[in-house]
Amino acid sequence: MSGTGRPTVAVIGAGTIGLGWITLFLGNGLDVRVNSRRPEARSVVLRGLRTFAPTLPGGAGVDPEELLERVTFEPDVARAVADADVVQENAPEDLPLKQELFRTVGEAAPEHALLLSSTSTLLPDAMGERMKDSGRLVVGHPFNSPHIVPLVEVVGGERTDPAAVAEAVGFYRSVGRTPVVLRKPIARLVANRLQSALLRESIHLVREGVVSMEELDTVVTQSIGLRWSTIGPFHAFHLGGGEGGLRKWLGHLGTGLEESWAELGSPRMTEETIDALGSEAERLFGGKGYPRLCRERDLRHRAVLDALAAVERDTPGTDGTGSVPEDGGVA
Repeated sequence: MSGTGRPTVAVIGAGTIGLGWITLFLGNGLDVRVNSRRPEARSVVLRGLRTFAPTLPGGAGVDPEELLERVTFEPDVARAVADADVVQENAPEDLPLKQELFRTVGEAAPEHALLLSSTSTLLPDAMGERMKDSGRLVVGHPFNSPHIVPLVEVVGGERTDPAAVAEAVGFYRSVGRTPVVLRKPIARLVANRLQSALLRESIHLVREGVVSMEELDTVVTQSIGLRWSTIGPFHAFHLGGGEGGLRKWLGHLGTGLEESWAELGSPRMTEETIDALGSEAERLFGGKGYPRLCRERDLRHRAVLDALAAVERDTPGTDGTGSVPEDGGVA
């Protein structure tokens, strides 16, 4: 622990995800050591804090300069993690790179340190292949943006100590996240697989000329996006079955589902496709600039989360998910 009694977190990498983690940890009163070899790392982090900190809970009055006072910078990995209680790694998705990185981290970090990776595609046993003991290595994969979106997918491997998984869950909960432990390791994890499935069909529909990119986004935000911000797909279709629930819904539409799955598109990521989508995205979003787009996204996310929290707080008999007893008048 640091002299304050709070855990010291070493964040490896100051890219998009790393900056989100840095903002979250600082917003929760932790001391952060940033490992980055970029000579401009301090200014990069300050710009990130100026963009992200105002969307933290109560962040409107947060001074990014004051948050930066609890950040130290260390370009050497071993020195950065030498006395860290938690390490959150955000290096590129390159297996040999991460293997060598965690070999160094495993040798330099204290024995009690929790070693976490933000990887979205790699598994802990593979990343820890060169470590003497990879039992402390756990995947803690966030959903962008880490300082706003609550989900963290927690994944252990065959060599992971179950106590490390439990410790990871406790740590993420302590900074206001919602950790979900995957019951078995799987490539690309869960949220990204779901997102990829929707993106695949979105690209297909746009490339086929069914809707424009802007119209596709409107369809999602004004229908399933709204629904999924409050209840998940199984919950939604259980309600879609009426009194008979999900069993009735699947029994009635099961065959049609299989037929619809067969009709889903398989767009090819050719140069033409990439250029067409990129040009359209630049036309739609390029005028505002990255910081403004991030701020708008995060403010919308925060508004939804705050509204849901208010429902749970103000509705008698809620069970923590916004559900109420049958006689409460809400289904």
